[in-house]
Amino acid sequence: MRTGDSGEVLAICVVHADLEVPGRIGRTAIDKRPVPGRVGVRALGVDGDHVCDVEDHGGVHQAVYAYAEEDAHRWSTELGRELPAGWFGENLRIAGLPISDAVIGSRWAIGDTLLEVSAPRVPCATFQHWSGERQWVKRFTLRSDTGAYLRVLTEGTIGAGDQVSVVHVPGHGVTVRDVFNGTDLALLETLLAEEPSVSDDVRKQIERHARRHANTAGTAAPAAAKHSQGAHS
Repeated sequence: MRTGDSGEVLAICVVHADLEVPGRIGRTAIDKRPVPGRVGVRALGVDGDHVCDVEDHGGVHQAVYAYAEEDAHRWSTELGRELPAGWFGENLRIAGLPISDAVIGSRWAIGDTLLEVSAPRVPCATFQHWSGERQWVKRFTLRSDTGAYLRVLTEGTIGAGDQVSVVHVPGHGVTVRDVFNGTDLALLETLLAEEPSVSDDVRKQIERHARRHANTAGTAAPAAAKHSQGAHS
């Protein structure tokens, strides 16, 4: 995604009703549906929307969640069912932009708002329960079409039909998908060094990737030593 690229808001969605789900919180606001007209977008989220699990969701770095229509269409075809705007728990269903490949720190002008790409969405047990699909979290993770969380730099309103204009893309080039997959630690270190907007949540995510890589390297070394010993015995 480059400066000057553009897309279109197909729908802006807010919570329809809280649902009861298994787990620590017991309730979720994942059931989001399109609303008409222009909707206020504030530092902590979209007017009329809320989160139930305030420990793991919401806040200024997860104020707005966007998902790509193209990714939703691929899932719809694969699952053989309609996945309307809001099904992924998103506030914005957007066409024409590869949202999961947006660079962290990119800025989008939508209506009179200015939003900044902050993080990938990490699938959870609630999303699994909501989907009704077998091994949904695993499948969603492997596809890594996560969509993107956005922080609100300039409050305003957004409505269906608004153009999404990419007005700034940081030079480090590290994408939402890169952070989610965590396969290139050097790339993630570049993000930490060059992107001043990185949130504590993303830093923790990168730390988890680093521990996973260290654990993998630690288990691979004894196996390699054992193989070498066997080869010469």
